[in-house]
Amino acid sequence: MVREMIVVHGNHHLEGEVRVSGAKNSALKLMAASLLGQGCTTLRNVPLISDISLMTSVLERLGARVTRDGHSMTIDTAPVNAFETPYELVSKMRASISVLGPLIGRFGEALVAMPGGCQIGARKIDMHLLGLESLGVHFAVEHGILHATTPEGLHGAHVTLDFPSVGATENLLMASVVAEGTTVIENAAREPEIEDLASMLNEMGAKVSGAGSSIIEIQGVPLESLHPCDHATVGDRIEAGTFLVGGALTGGPLTVTGINPAFLHMALMKLQAMGCSLECGDDWIRVSREEPLCPTDIQTLPHPGFPTDLQAQFMLLAACAEGTSIITENVFENRFMFAAELVRMGADIQIEDHHAIVRGVPELQGAPVSSTDLRAGGALVLAGIVAEGETKIYGVEHIDRGYEDYVGKLRSLGADIRRCPADDSDGRA
Repeated sequence: MVREMIVVHGNHHLEGEVRVSGAKNSALKLMAASLLGQGCTTLRNVPLISDISLMTSVLERLGARVTRDGHSMTIDTAPVNAFETPYELVSKMRASISVLGPLIGRFGEALVAMPGGCQIGARKIDMHLLGLESLGVHFAVEHGILHATTPEGLHGAHVTLDFPSVGATENLLMASVVAEGTTVIENAAREPEIEDLASMLNEMGAKVSGAGSSIIEIQGVPLESLHPCDHATVGDRIEAGTFLVGGALTGGPLTVTGINPAFLHMALMKLQAMGCSLECGDDWIRVSREEPLCPTDIQTLPHPGFPTDLQAQFMLLAACAEGTSIITENVFENRFMFAAELVRMGADIQIEDHHAIVRGVPELQGAPVSSTDLRAGGALVLAGIVAEGETKIYGVEHIDRGYEDYVGKLRSLGADIRRCPADDSDGRA
């Protein structure tokens, strides 16, 4: 496969309207949940990104038949007769661990390799395992493979999570919908993607209430009473936030459609604090700016706090503001790797433990940089748009994991940007 790079010539121009794709972090889990339906489930508004292709391979390895028609996907899970996911697939994408819950629910057993994914923190799965053990699951780990069994079946339980983990909440949801009795998940994750998953499970015949709050209650139903469904994925709030940051950087006006503004409440508050003007409708947000960017302080927290997946993009905004901002990363310990790449472009950023002190500079300069993870890659491309001269972004495969046609969408907004085969002249290919 030919390695590619993105080349941007800074023109300080992003203006117009762009529609976001379906949420990556929702679609992946909806695909996993289809295992419980034992038939043909149709998912709509599914993004065309590499993580979806990887999850497709995981489901196909289990025996499912998956077909795609644009942004619609049909998953026939009736033929699924295996409950083991191989390391070569799971190691490439952490979200693969989300098949653990539905496999346990369907077969009472699962063999799942320990997950991989972006190098932005340990992201251990202890809470997944402890929560599932409360439901009657037994775990053994051999040669890097988790072996889950349910010798006495699944039963309801009251589970309190140490931290509102999205992945743990999702796996508990997908296993507990077929557990005997009632399950309560306390300190549950509250992300919109959790609500989307619960909505699909209910459409399949499950009985889930309270999703979107910190306490979720699940009345277990027999596995045979679950059925396939037709479900549309919610819009991607992180993609929307990324484009809004682009509009804030250049002044816009830039309109993002296909997104519920409520999903981005905290990020929108920070955009306003930094001097941006916002207008919102039922499924759109418009950003514009005429005055210089103001500094602000940001702390990443689980939803409804400021999302860690927008931290890199807002660090870029802070780097272009007039004054000093402090960004505190409370979710993933390695997410500041992006800062070193931004410094290569002339940013003034000092890292102290899990704090970044960002002093705004008058201008960024084009430079060869590398994507350290998915969201950092998206931010580096935006940095190139407002930098002086040419920027080459390597590690495009990270961006492809979560942004559908990122270059095409930015070009439609006026960016001077292209994809091409990577060269090694800068030593970063």
